[in-house]
Amino acid sequence: MPTDLTGLFLSAFIASTLLPGGSELVLVYLYSENPARYLLLLSIASLGNTLGAMSSWGIGRLLAWRFPARCWKDEHVKAIARLQRYGSPVLLLSWLPFIGDPLCVAAGWMRLHWLKVLLFIAIGKLLRYLFVLEVARASL
Repeated sequence: MPTDLTGLFLSAFIASTLLPGGSELVLVYLYSENPARYLLLLSIASLGNTLGAMSSWGIGRLLAWRFPARCWKDEHVKAIARLQRYGSPVLLLSWLPFIGDPLCVAAGWMRLHWLKVLLFIAIGKLLRYLFVLEVARASL
């Protein structure tokens, strides 16, 4: 994989964890350099971001063994309440800043099935990057 695509993947992965990141800027820059790679860029950004979110889900699974519910921060308790109320489809919102990361961790902590989690996270991430690229396409 060329270096710029590796950078996009890593940027998207990191942006989807509890660490801050700006994968949208990397995506738009790479698209502006070569619009013909639209689908490739969309795929790599979505894959990286989805796998980053799944790593947060995995962290949640590990935390469930070590920390009971009383140890959670307020934003995690809210994420658990959302997941209990709406189920796995709420993970379509996993791309949202400040909400998405706790949702993914909470989904792991609640032991939601990985395949449902993966499906809803992937759809949400794909739609997010599709929107970003469409705005970039209209602007450039």
